[in-house]
Amino acid sequence: MSDASHPASPSASTPPPVNPRPSWLQTLRVYLEPASLRMLALGFSAGLPLLLVLGTLSFRLREAGIDRSTIGYLSWVGLAYGFKWVWAPLVDRLPIPLLTRWLGRRRSWLLLSQCLVVAGLVGMAVSDPRDALGPIVWCALAVAFGSATQDIALDAFRIESADADHQAALAASYQTGYRLAMIWAGAGVLWIADRSEVLPALGQAASYQNAAWMMAYLVMAVSMVVGMVTVLFSNEPAQVRLPPAKNLAVWLKGAVVEPFADFLRRYGWHAALILALIAVYRISDVVMGIMANPFYVDMGYTKAEVATVTKIYGVVMTLLGAFVGGVLSMRFGVMRILMLGALLSAGSNLLFAWLAGHGHDVTALIAVVSADNLAGGVASAAFIAYLSSLTNVSYSATQYALFSSMMLLLPKFVAGFSGDYVNAFGYAQFFTSTALLGLPVLLLVWLASKVKTASNA
Repeated sequence: MSDASHPASPSASTPPPVNPRPSWLQTLRVYLEPASLRMLALGFSAGLPLLLVLGTLSFRLREAGIDRSTIGYLSWVGLAYGFKWVWAPLVDRLPIPLLTRWLGRRRSWLLLSQCLVVAGLVGMAVSDPRDALGPIVWCALAVAFGSATQDIALDAFRIESADADHQAALAASYQTGYRLAMIWAGAGVLWIADRSEVLPALGQAASYQNAAWMMAYLVMAVSMVVGMVTVLFSNEPAQVRLPPAKNLAVWLKGAVVEPFADFLRRYGWHAALILALIAVYRISDVVMGIMANPFYVDMGYTKAEVATVTKIYGVVMTLLGAFVGGVLSMRFGVMRILMLGALLSAGSNLLFAWLAGHGHDVTALIAVVSADNLAGGVASAAFIAYLSSLTNVSYSATQYALFSSMMLLLPKFVAGFSGDYVNAFGYAQFFTSTALLGLPVLLLVWLASKVKTASNA
């Protein structure tokens, strides 16, 4: 019988079908999907606390007369984000009595952590750093701990809400919400504090007014309602069913040991290279950022100028950068955009070194801050997509917490000494040094891209 009478069988030489690259319209439409919109709102909830315990707080402390070295050391409050992998297994596996039965594992942890952030912000509002730093530091630690816990649950929520092809878009939506919150927690809090100040008597210089900052921080606490409402009206993502543990040892092995062992099994000795890249990728930005607000105060910029320029022009450029980074990562691959983001982020710090010698100039500040935030947005979107690609959905919260913690641990530790460095060498040399910190990152991205290619071959 002739072969023609049979259905044609695929030839051994016929290449497998290739999924066509999505059109630009299809690529952009993903940002209007419900998962992306939810991530936009939850990104706002995640981005709100960060500046209030780091950037904006450093402006508040410097205005209150706290010295730069102390401000640098107080930035170690942010190390809570660097150690969140320690309690990530609990967030990943442990149910919260009553709350988890009502909301599910991810949403219950999100809501609990958001309540802790609100309580900490209220405490920071009623504390006066001129009387004692202890209360405001402890409340800032509570905010940082709650915020870090929210990040753990939210990263798992994001990763479990979509497939790998949509992770870059969700990362970009998350970054957009995050940066919108930073406008509010940066510009908004400065504007509220500025408008709440009582005008000094004629002939008297303006001085620090804690009541104005109290009003600003209370408004920020109320703003966390955006994330809380989103959690309540979101659906719990589908999760991998976990077998019940027979005893504590079995539970600890599955919750703590196995997520890290899984990562080492999948990447072998390449895991060391990947972890090294994660540990230093954002170092130039993080170290520089601690002294940015004290720099603005010392350069004579007012709260209104800093709010308008660094928290509006700059954050709009970050949003643009996050959008561009997400789109380019989907079209051209994460590793290429990861390299671009690393190069731009390190180079943009040199602009601050130039600004330090240029003097008080709002136009120059707009240009420098806009360029720096555009670079940061591109880098962040690509980096979040890269971290998401490394996780196993069975251990998404724990593994992503490990990665994102390592991203901050070394930079936050180094940043604690930034005030001492500025006191010794000045702002211009400090900003130049932070740019040089980014050079090893370029080599690590290049090596990691080779590892990724080899593993996919």
